[in-house]
Amino acid sequence: MPTDSPDAYSLPQRLLHWVMAVAIFFNLLLPDGMNAWNRTIRHGGVPSADQIASANVHAYVGIGILVLAILRVSLRLIQGAPAEPAVGPKTVRIGAKVAHAALYLLIFLLPLTGMAAYYLGIDISGELHGGILKAILWAFIAGHVAGALAHQFYWKTNVLRRMTVGG
Repeated sequence: MPTDSPDAYSLPQRLLHWVMAVAIFFNLLLPDGMNAWNRTIRHGGVPSADQIASANVHAYVGIGILVLAILRVSLRLIQGAPAEPAVGPKTVRIGAKVAHAALYLLIFLLPLTGMAAYYLGIDISGELHGGILKAILWAFIAGHVAGALAHQFYWKTNVLRRMTVGG
């Protein structure tokens, strides 16, 4: 890992962040195709071609998120990340580190549990994926956005700028 921290995230790091954000929101906000497929399967029915196609879109986006997450972590290990701003109480800074680690964990767990449910038929995995893990991800996304806004408007740091335009 690089010894000196850059001032901002690199362009590839920023692009990966925002492409992943769009893909994650897509799958969180539009799971209807997968839900319809899942209901049909649970009730012993045969999914229609449209249900299968819609479920596949959800699955492929999830697989894409997993691939992007692997790239993102690899890039972070190679390029490093900007140093955290030394503002706010120490407990808040520790909480931010824990929250970021949890977000990364969820970004890996959700696609993996979804794939286990969809491709391997592991029911408990599907329940975790569409239930508790999804709810936890929403909570951490809300906290992540709130933290970024607090940095921008309360502590007046450049955290948002580092992840949008750089520097």
